[in-house]
Amino acid sequence: MGNKARSLVQEIGPMTLTRPGPRESVSLATIAAEAEVSIATVSRIVNGQTHRASAETTKRVRKAIETLGYQPNQIGRALKRGKSRVVAMLTANLNNPVMATIASSTETALRAAGYVMILCDTHDRADLQDEYLRAMHSQAVQGYILVTNVNSPVLADFVARREPVVFACRRNPYEPGAFVGIDNVKAGSDAADYLWARGHKELAVLYPTEGSAVTSDRLAGFCARLVELGIPEEMILKAEAPGRSHLDVGYEAARTLSPWPRSLMCVSDQIAYGVHRFAREQGIRIPEDCAVVSIDGSDLNEWLAPWLRSVHVPYQDFGRHIVDLLETIWSGGLPTETILPYRL
Repeated sequence: MGNKARSLVQEIGPMTLTRPGPRESVSLATIAAEAEVSIATVSRIVNGQTHRASAETTKRVRKAIETLGYQPNQIGRALKRGKSRVVAMLTANLNNPVMATIASSTETALRAAGYVMILCDTHDRADLQDEYLRAMHSQAVQGYILVTNVNSPVLADFVARREPVVFACRRNPYEPGAFVGIDNVKAGSDAADYLWARGHKELAVLYPTEGSAVTSDRLAGFCARLVELGIPEEMILKAEAPGRSHLDVGYEAARTLSPWPRSLMCVSDQIAYGVHRFAREQGIRIPEDCAVVSIDGSDLNEWLAPWLRSVHVPYQDFGRHIVDLLETIWSGGLPTETILPYRL
């Protein structure tokens, strides 16, 4: 070591290199000390209760909050009020792109409003639905979103107790309530008009044997409109198949079509995909030999199914309307239905 370096060490003393630690969280006490007020005053101002403090005091506290970078513990504050910032969503089947789109849209809207979403897949089973509802209730979640509505004891109890529940796609099976969706009967009717206007008189409709209220309404609307247009009910070819996967339903229902009609309506996009797979294997050209219309309108259709005409349901907009209804319920308002427009 040179003379200059030795002299510098003697001047400033020995040095110890330390690893910087994490920044300590800023507490209300820290803010109070900085602003020279009581902790109670800081707490009131942080929670928006500024009427008991002077303008000058409020300004000092807010400046201290900004200077020190204070971030309120939203979860801790919520727990003190007996509430969480968590909302549970129960869906019927996340393999279905419709469910995934609604979940994504809702998670985005909840996050923007300061909430966290828990996602549960019930696979349309009553026992799983009840299991998830009980589990979420034990965690004191603030609200529930059901993209499923299987009749079950716990759900019936939730509805009777007026729990904050919003239904999406499928209505409350027990009584009118908060709902976001489309008029599925009208959508089925419009699909019938679309085919009829293009001169199609030999028509079929494909649907799942174990259908939901959504698919049942679409089927009913399609058939009722054809009867109004003069086609006897018995002349409407109906094909169904069991199973939870609409891809399989479409494929298996298509097997039963004999002879194939000039046009058909599928109550979901995925059923139409299954129909197309079977038709291609049989050498049936769609849409040249058979026009197909469905209801859902996935954005993937433009890329993967240009042969398909579909009623487009704005699932990507469901989230903000669901959150609006939840906030209405939380503020003591009456639950209402939000019927969204669709397009073909």
